[in-house]
Amino acid sequence: MSGFMVVGTDGSAPSLDAVAWAAREAELRKTALRVVHALARPGHLPLDSVLPRAVREHFRREADAVVDEAVLMARTTAPGIEVSGLVRPGEPLTVLTAESRSADLIVVGHRGLSEFAGTLLGSTAGGLAAHARCPVLVVREPEAPVGPVVLGLDGSPAGTAAVRFAFEEAAAQRVRLVALHAWTAWNAPLPPPADASEPYAYGPGVLAAEEERLLAESLAGTGDTYPDVKVERRTVHGPARPALIEASRTARLTVVGSRGRGGFTGLLLGSVSQAVLHHAHSPVAVVRGRPSRHVRAERPE
Repeated sequence: MSGFMVVGTDGSAPSLDAVAWAAREAELRKTALRVVHALARPGHLPLDSVLPRAVREHFRREADAVVDEAVLMARTTAPGIEVSGLVRPGEPLTVLTAESRSADLIVVGHRGLSEFAGTLLGSTAGGLAAHARCPVLVVREPEAPVGPVVLGLDGSPAGTAAVRFAFEEAAAQRVRLVALHAWTAWNAPLPPPADASEPYAYGPGVLAAEEERLLAESLAGTGDTYPDVKVERRTVHGPARPALIEASRTARLTVVGSRGRGGFTGLLLGSVSQAVLHHAHSPVAVVRGRPSRHVRAERPE
């Protein structure tokens, strides 16, 4: 990366966990970090009400304090990085989506102050994963788990950016990468037979071999670009959602594309991506839009 990363904060514990993660990520990738807080209009006030100046100044001071706390945490976590703070008026999803147009990566906590403690995923994190113009990383814990980067692959063109992002992350973290491709007879494409008299189906073992080939094609060229990343290929016969959620138990990070080959074109976020966001045991990165610039690192230990 040669631009900057953005982390959203609202002063909640999950958002501060995201700040700590983002600071370490910025340090590894040698990029600047921007801490952003959305100064939304208090929800109990009518939209057409005019706030007294003293009230506006009070909310602004509170917003500045939230950003100052987060900036201090980021600088304490990673003293060598460049950190800036920004308060922008608007709703969190709107503000962070706007930031994603120029950021290399957006990092957020899995839920914020205004969301229920029992929710698995907050509306801002879920909405941002669907609408952001850059990769979105959703953090659940302050510390990165020990384990590999897990990459969910289905061979779709939309997954190309996810492949690049996952390899960058594995290179930066100096860990191995697990490329996981789950398939069933229902989501695998079925081409017509060469001879019209033959059954419209694969012979025994042919479909599995085709899916292995698809995984290999999805990773083609990555060995040259990221020679120091050790890759484990896994082809799983079964639904993608439970396979990726199970793999996330031992993952440092789980990376998925925004939409796969089984999804509808008009959807902003596929069902597999949504399931992983809600139920993964690790932080999750949803990659759509432009991919990040690649980074080189030493061989993982």
